Amino acid sequence: MFKTLQADFQIIFERDPAARNWLEVLFCYPGLQAIFFHRIAYHLYHWQLPLIPRLISNLARFFTGIEIHPGATLGQGIFIDHGMGVVVGETAIIGDWCLIYQGVTLGGTGKENGKRHPTLGENVVVGAGAKVLGNIEIGNHVRIGAGSVVLRSVPANCTVVGVPGRVVYRSGVRVNPLEHGSLPDSEAVVIRALVDRIEALEQQVNALKQDSTVAQDSSPNPVLVARGLMDSSSHPSPATPCCSLEDKAITEFLDGSGI
Repeated sequence: MFKTLQADFQIIFERDPAARNWLEVLFCYPGLQAIFFHRIAYHLYHWQLPLIPRLISNLARFFTGIEIHPGATLGQGIFIDHGMGVVVGETAIIGDWCLIYQGVTLGGTGKENGKRHPTLGENVVVGAGAKVLGNIEIGNHVRIGAGSVVLRSVPANCTVVGVPGRVVYRSGVRVNPLEHGSLPDSEAVVIRALVDRIEALEQQVNALKQDSTVAQDSSPNPVLVARGLMDSSSHPSPATPCCSLEDKAITEFLDGSGI
């Protein structure tokens, strides 16, 4: 028990550059406080004491904004950063050295009995606002992007982004768990591919239109020449595209402001 609490305390200094001294961490980090109260409630819960474990859990929720059911199983070295709005269900299992940000939910998908909450492996990073739901397994060293909704099991050493969560493999690349800006954006990749495809199709259509116009209007219209509305040596200029991918809104979107 003491070694586990020591690991919970020490990991904060390793992963949070704002942690300056032990007094500040002890009294001003709600994630550490919530985990401390949970470890007490967890043992009382498994001793099958009525009311008291849930009461401790509710008190911890009131003071920290973090709700951890007394039945949840937590490994050592878990860091809940900021933590407001974090919810951990009764049968959830969190492995060693996991990093969880504010607004994360490790919940269920129904009223079934038994194991109904997710299992997180070791060194898992769950971004702010992410939801991991159901009796699924998240492998070791998995990173879940902020705002993602994960409904299926994820193998080890993967990154999950999007709603619903999609797995993005990054084999052979080791990334610092705190570097959230390096998360791949699969939606942006798909949108860029679609826009590139649309541009290529527009160029083909414009080329076909120009070829058709040149073929049909290679000679002056005799009626227009007779009325003096068109010179016999003039030819119609090719039509200009009605739109361009240089449009400001599309450019800003591709630069990331709209993604």
